[in-house]
Amino acid sequence: MGVFLLAVARILDLAFNIYIFIVIARALISWVSPDPYNPIVRFLHNATDPVLYRLRKMLPILQAGSFDFSPIVLLILLSVCQQVLVGFIVQLAH
Repeated sequence: MGVFLLAVARILDLAFNIYIFIVIARALISWVSPDPYNPIVRFLHNATDPVLYRLRKMLPILQAGSFDFSPIVLLILLSVCQQVLVGFIVQLAH
């Protein structure tokens, strides 16, 4: 059972890391004017917009002028959740 839980922890850790990179890529492309019909741009928007929209709705102060702080807050939340969940599963495995 411990080996299975360690495998789940690794997969969950990988999923968090992939989504963190997707959020970073989304933030980076927001600095330029990307083609909205580009499949990569559409994927990044479709993968992050639902979460960022909810975050902006919960914390409207995150938008200061033309700078949007919601990706930074999302990255912090993802990192905290990653550490807590993966650490908890690893502890269960041992």
